[in-house]
Amino acid sequence: MRIGYGYDSHRFAAQGDGGAAKPLVIGGVEFPGEPGLVAHSDGDALVHAIIDALLGAAAIGDIGAAFPPDAPEWEGADSAKMLEFVAKRIRAAGYSISNVDATVVCEHPSIRGAADLIRERLARAMSIGKGRVSVKGKTNEGMDAVGAGAGIAVHAVCLLEEGAGL
Repeated sequence: MRIGYGYDSHRFAAQGDGGAAKPLVIGGVEFPGEPGLVAHSDGDALVHAIIDALLGAAAIGDIGAAFPPDAPEWEGADSAKMLEFVAKRIRAAGYSISNVDATVVCEHPSIRGAADLIRERLARAMSIGKGRVSVKGKTNEGMDAVGAGAGIAVHAVCLLEEGAGL
């Protein structure tokens, strides 16, 4: 068994900012009416943290190496497609994804109402059962930049099993 930890954060786009025209996407789900996140891809911080956890657990790099932020082919990329690609790499490396647990830290939007749909989208992208994916939302109680509503931070952990279910 291998354990991986991932973290990602992005700030919300302001008017005239590079990501202002992007929709807010968390776990492959759009949140209408919310400002997008500043990022090279679609800015899905939840997916990015999970990707880092998976790659770290398998000891095959990190998200920046797999999807360089200066590479034009990843500009505006759908992070769910990136997660599908990484899940295939994990299986090719001889591992199966046992489970993923993630915490999205933000003052808005509320994650709770979309958690089931997010879990479904993430599970589909990783080709695992929804029961193997946990997503929780927390606030930072007004503390620091995330608590002031400037952006989103995500922590994710995963467990990989060597050779199981391949």
